[in-house]
Amino acid sequence: MKITNLFYFIFLCFITLTNSTQSKEINKIVVKIENEIITSYDIKNKILTNLIIANKEINQKNINIFKEKSLENLIQNRLKKIELRKYNFKRDSQRIDTYLNSISSNNIDDLRLKFKMNNINFETFVDEIDIEFKWRNLIYSAYSKKINVNQDEIKLEADKMLKNRKKIIKYNLSEIEIISSDEKSDKEKINFIKDEIENTSFEDAVVKFSVSSTSSNEGKLGWINSNSLSNDILIVLKKMNIGEISKPLKKQDRILILKLNNKKISNPSKIEVESFVKEITDQKKNELFALYSNSFLSQLRNNKFIEYYK
Repeated sequence: MKITNLFYFIFLCFITLTNSTQSKEINKIVVKIENEIITSYDIKNKILTNLIIANKEINQKNINIFKEKSLENLIQNRLKKIELRKYNFKRDSQRIDTYLNSISSNNIDDLRLKFKMNNINFETFVDEIDIEFKWRNLIYSAYSKKINVNQDEIKLEADKMLKNRKKIIKYNLSEIEIISSDEKSDKEKINFIKDEIENTSFEDAVVKFSVSSTSSNEGKLGWINSNSLSNDILIVLKKMNIGEISKPLKKQDRILILKLNNKKISNPSKIEVESFVKEITDQKKNELFALYSNSFLSQLRNNKFIEYYK
């Protein structure tokens, strides 16, 4: 049963987080995708997990902010889980531990304790990380030839820069990424985001609306070389001042809003050129990965029967 984004948004507003005095409430099925279900407990667990990872205070205001995003995270997780059943990817415990260390300042035990103190299932969180890494393996294996980047072309461009002393321009960016559906719903979401930015901050809007993996780090993309950016994004950034926020940019089934945090220009040296080649290669691979991952996920969403329960 398909529902409109408006009904989807209204529906989310009725999902409330059970606190200690409500712990005896029935755990209800909220969404079903084939034989996978998302329950009210799953949503509660995901909301609290997102708050812990984002280092946000657990209060009703923040809980309400994270409702829509948490349900979308869970739907994506279940779609990936269903697709991954067709393959035999093994759990990479070392990779999972490396990630857990990176988000916990090398103190996984402390992170686990935070989950326990807030009655959050830590193993569920680890399982979600496992699914995400397996999904990455799937995308890389399925689209390996398309994700491949021609390093010879990048090196040639780098050599030209060094020879011509063409300046290297880098942008420090943050992003908000939302899923695009229809024109009316997109306008509503964009207006919500604009209001949030105006009334609070860009970073709060990231936490509330962005579905990108960068949302756990206030949407920060870090320093990006201008040569790795698409022309449509580069044209927008060239007209922006530091601190400004871009107009919404449509990218396939996603809408992107960028914030220009900083900008730097430098003259190329041999060391910078070597670094340039690696940066551009990594950035182009990440960009292609995101493109094919989002495209594949959209196909799964369109082909699966997603049922929402009142």
